[in-house]
Amino acid sequence: MPDTPIAPDAEPARLPAADEAPSLMSAAPAGDQPGERHSILDDESPRSPASPGEIFRVCTRLALQGFGGVLPIAQRELVERERWLTREQFLELLAIAQVMPGPNVVNLALIFGDRKFGWRGALAGLGGMLLLPLGVVLVLTVGYTRYASHPVVAGALRGMGAAAAGLIFSTGVKLLPALRRNVLGRASAFAFVALMFAGVVLAGVPLIWMLAVLGVAAYALAWKRLAP
Repeated sequence: MPDTPIAPDAEPARLPAADEAPSLMSAAPAGDQPGERHSILDDESPRSPASPGEIFRVCTRLALQGFGGVLPIAQRELVERERWLTREQFLELLAIAQVMPGPNVVNLALIFGDRKFGWRGALAGLGGMLLLPLGVVLVLTVGYTRYASHPVVAGALRGMGAAAAGLIFSTGVKLLPALRRNVLGRASAFAFVALMFAGVVLAGVPLIWMLAVLGVAAYALAWKRLAP
């Protein structure tokens, strides 16, 4: 079969530039196909832990700082300092950890470690949150039983309680922008917050019942909006 003649003034073929539209032959990224569900947890984070040992070290460091509440420290360490999670991913993991039995931040460390290194990462996160802090708590317990009635100790504990409330409130404010990507949307998310506050704080309904009702309702609404 004869070759097709090429005009002398024809421009040579070239590859498309980086800022040009991709070819129709290029594959679409995974998770971007129409109708396919996408999890925020599958997004790329700025960094990733190098080993289970690094997870253990960071979890130990944040647990030892958590006097009065570990949640604000966990958000600062994992999102702002280590950059292992985005704010949206931290919020997603925290939501999962809160509906599981046990301490929220311990659950979060266990889930995060499992997603990165399987059972080894889960054990590293769990050990980092519990081993050294357990020794500190035992020492403080012995001291508290001896000096609990001292006015200085009682005043210090009241002050730590107020500081912990402020830390948790500031963490909530920092995480508010992450609701922009939440499947429920800001309006629905704030509505669930208001209903939970009214039920638990104002009406005195047990938390387990509020979680059972509002949690199932939020899950059903999110599933409906994610459905193709």
